[in-house]
This record gives sequence, C-alpha cells and structure tokens, in this order.
Amino acid sequence: MRLDLRLIAEMIPRGAKVLDIGCGDGALLAHLTAEKGADARGIEIDMAAVTEAVASGLAVIHGDADTDLAFYPDGAFDYVVLSRTLQAVEKPREVLRQMLRIGRHAIVSFPNFGHWQMRWRLLVTGRMPDTETWNRPWYETPNIHPCTIADFFALCAMEGYVVEEWLAVDEHGRRAPWRRSARLANLFGEQALFKLRRG
Repeated sequence: MRLDLRLIAEMIPRGAKVLDIGCGDGALLAHLTAEKGADARGIEIDMAAVTEAVASGLAVIHGDADTDLAFYPDGAFDYVVLSRTLQAVEKPREVLRQMLRIGRHAIVSFPNFGHWQMRWRLLVTGRMPDTETWNRPWYETPNIHPCTIADFFALCAMEGYVVEEWLAVDEHGRRAPWRRSARLANLFGEQALFKLRRG
C-alpha cells in the first residue's frame, strides 16, 4: 500500500465509518475493512478503477469529488479521506467544505509543491519541476491546483478548520525531524498529511 495510505490508516480507529474520495483501486478501503473492521466506502472518477475495486468486493461508486459530494447527507461519516487528490480537483475549497460537512473528520494528503527541490528546479531551469512525486510533464499532469504545506495551513486558518494532526514525510516514509516546524516542513517535506475538523 502506498506510503500516505498507510499513514492515513494509522489515523483511523477501528470500526469507523469512512468515505475515501478518489479511492483508486480501493487499496485503503480493503485494508480498513480487513484490518480495522471499518465500514469503508469509496468514490472514484476513473471507471476502470471502479470496476477493479467492485470486482474485489469493495463498496465503490463512480463519481466526481467536485460535483457528487453534495448528495451525501450531513454527518454521514466519521472520516472522509482525500489522498493525493486535492491538487487535481477543480474546486479544492468546496471539496474540503463538503468533506467536513459529511464527515466529522477529514484526512487530506498531498504532494508539497514547496519542497526545496521543486523550488530549486524551477529557479535553475525556469521550467515546471519533474520529481519522483511530481512525475509527469506539465502538459499531462492532472494536478491543476498544486499547493504547499504553508498554503494548506493558511487555507485551514481562513476557513476556520482545526488541524488536529499533521505531518510531513519523504517518499521513502521517513518522517521529517522538523515536525514541530511548519516552515521547515514546507521546505523539506515531500508530501503532507493533515487531519482536520470543523472549528
């Protein structure tokens, strides 16, 4: 299972009711169901991934985070997860609002565009960076709203969301020793993970 999904799974207690937005093939859903007895469901825009997840016995529907979250009732889930998808949705603020309307907690992971390698490559080459995390050229990437850890903290403050837990890690799973400093995490963390609730 992908690194950020393992870290997300650690944040979710046994028996929780979970919605995974952009769940892909359902790896997180399968883990939460088998290992934590969760009532885990998913929504995914890629029909091939939906078919694969459903064929594996997972509760996944075809849908779009930008438009379909409005159909879920308030407080329907304990946790709503958005893993490495925030930067690819059309309206990230609205998606976060919907997540915290339908869930008591939201867990969001995203690649950090503020990482020093990204800054350096943009400065030196004058071109969009291509790294292990951001591994597609700009004209093929689904990422339309890249953000930094600092950007995400600022958005949470503006929207009144409480950051219950956050961490920055590299692609190999090493947690950043600068965990207490958001400024240093923004510079050295390759990806970020936030657990939020309404204020």
